[in-house]
Amino acid sequence: MNSTKKVSKHLIKKYPNRRLYDTQTSSYITLADVKQFVMENDDFAVVDAKTGEDLTRSILLQIILEAEAGGAPMFSSVALAQIIRYYGHAMQGMMGSYLEKNIQAFIDIQNKLTEGANGGFDGKAFSPEMWTQFMNVQGPMMQGMMGNYIDQSKNLFVQMQEQMQSQSKNMFGFPFPAEEKKK
Repeated sequence: MNSTKKVSKHLIKKYPNRRLYDTQTSSYITLADVKQFVMENDDFAVVDAKTGEDLTRSILLQIILEAEAGGAPMFSSVALAQIIRYYGHAMQGMMGSYLEKNIQAFIDIQNKLTEGANGGFDGKAFSPEMWTQFMNVQGPMMQGMMGNYIDQSKNLFVQMQEQMQSQSKNMFGFPFPAEEKKK
C-alpha cells in the first residue's frame, strides 16, 4: 500500500503581505509554484486568508501577465485591446465562451497530433523541443489549417450575431442603430 496519498486540491491562502501559503504542504510558495500546478494539471484554489474570497482568477492573470512580459508574448497589443473592448459589451459572455471553445479546439488538435506522432518516436511523448522541430517543418501547413478554422469560426460567429439581431428585431419590433444609418 502506498502511504503517500495525493490530496485532490491545493488550497492556497493569500496573505495581505502578498505571500501565498499552500495548506497541503504547509509552506509558503511562489507564483512559479502555482504556475507549476497549472502545468501539471493539479487542482488548486487561491483564497484570501482573511475574507475567504476566491482569488484564483486574479492569480492566473498575474501568471499570464508575467509570461507576457517575460519573453515572446502570446497576445499582440491589438488582440489585447480587442479583448478589453468586449468588457461591458452585450456580447461579453458570448466572447468568453467563444474564446474558451476555440482554445479547447486548438488543444484537441494538438492532442490528436501528439497521439498520431507518438507512434513515430518510440512511444515517447512530444517534448517542447520536439514540438519546436515539428512546427518548424509543419508550421506553414498548421497556420493554413488554423487560418481556415478561424475563417469558418468567424463566419459562424457573424451568422450567430446576425440571427440574434434578427430575432431581437422581430421580438421587439424596432430597428437597430446600424440599420437606421443604412436607410
